[in-house]
Amino acid sequence: MTIAIDPRILSKPQDSSTYLALKTIQGGRSVYSTRVPLLDLPTILPVPDPNNVDKDNRKVDRLHAKQFGEYLDAKQDWVAPALLARDGGGCDFQQADDEGRVGYLTVPWAIGGIATLRTIDGQHRVLGVAIEKQRITDAISGIDRELARKVTVDKAARLQADRDRLVEQMNRLKREYVGLDIYVEPDPIRAQQMFVDVADNAKGISSAVRARFDNYKVANRTLSDVIDHPLLKGRVDAEQDRMTIKNPNLLGAKHVADITRAVIAGAGGRITKKAEQSLTDGEVIEQVKDFLDVISTAFGDLAAITEEDTSVPHPAGASTLSQNLRRTSLLGSVGMLRVLGGVFRELRGGDNPAELDDITEFFRSLDRHMAAPVTETSLWRTSNANDDFEPNASAPIMRTQNIVHLVGVITGWYRKPPQGL
Repeated sequence: MTIAIDPRILSKPQDSSTYLALKTIQGGRSVYSTRVPLLDLPTILPVPDPNNVDKDNRKVDRLHAKQFGEYLDAKQDWVAPALLARDGGGCDFQQADDEGRVGYLTVPWAIGGIATLRTIDGQHRVLGVAIEKQRITDAISGIDRELARKVTVDKAARLQADRDRLVEQMNRLKREYVGLDIYVEPDPIRAQQMFVDVADNAKGISSAVRARFDNYKVANRTLSDVIDHPLLKGRVDAEQDRMTIKNPNLLGAKHVADITRAVIAGAGGRITKKAEQSLTDGEVIEQVKDFLDVISTAFGDLAAITEEDTSVPHPAGASTLSQNLRRTSLLGSVGMLRVLGGVFRELRGGDNPAELDDITEFFRSLDRHMAAPVTETSLWRTSNANDDFEPNASAPIMRTQNIVHLVGVITGWYRKPPQGL
């Protein structure tokens, strides 16, 4: 018997991938700009090990990387910047135009051999895709084992539907692309400096800016409506995370989001994914504005700030009411406002929620105890709240356990006021 073998049909050993790329110059180096399928990242770039620090890069956080994979899975409209990598000389560029700017870039694989590319920026994205790929692969294998057993028709249908969904997730990683800029730099010393330069020149996004633009969280998404409240209108810093003595504003955008979370989920808690899905923006806005109504009525200093006309130019050198508040009152601290937000939530929850007017009167009874710094004869130092305030403090201790404890203490005072309240 004669068998005719056509070697052209057989797979050839492969250890590289080829992409269409643009070749430019930056800082005297050649730079190849291309786009690669997400699924290719762990193939052409070394997958970082969270337990071992790359001497040319920072240590990676496995949880942060895993969260990037979850982000890809959860958000069909995901977005991510281009990754930056260094080529020590192993990539091959063949021009396809007369000017030598457009061509075919062949990139050796990092898996199964010595990595040619080294990641400058994007380690967590590489690891995140690798973790997501492994998760999908393991889940499909588990379903296949289940389907191999004798199962009911209904269960088999459910398993097959789950399998189809996982296959689609893997296919999405194959067909969706991310940018990759590859810098040709054979010198490892200069390559280390590239990493430092990228880190030094990157301006991190502040929590205040994140709060304004991250619409995946209801506390951030409702921010623009919440800060329209008379207490906050014109008094929220859109850029800064810290309220320094010179800042004329009452709060930063991040702080408003923190207070929103306190009103919705408790001073020490976070809004869970389930709650995020069940809460409407309107419900959140209404509850937070109810809280702001209560405190701007109950506390004289906040009432005065609410009535302050922010449209009138402030005299040069004079302090705003918000600046004075930070110097003289516990209400000038974000921590105290978070605590009050948590108390408000506790009193408004349950089967027998307190009326807004009753909460206002209760908070009004606290008004005369809000002077800062606290003294040794202050209610905060002579009651069961004394563990939550340092001597001469202008804010409660900001550890979560102290914040939660203080919320419980003040909530208890609503039913059983301590001596002196």
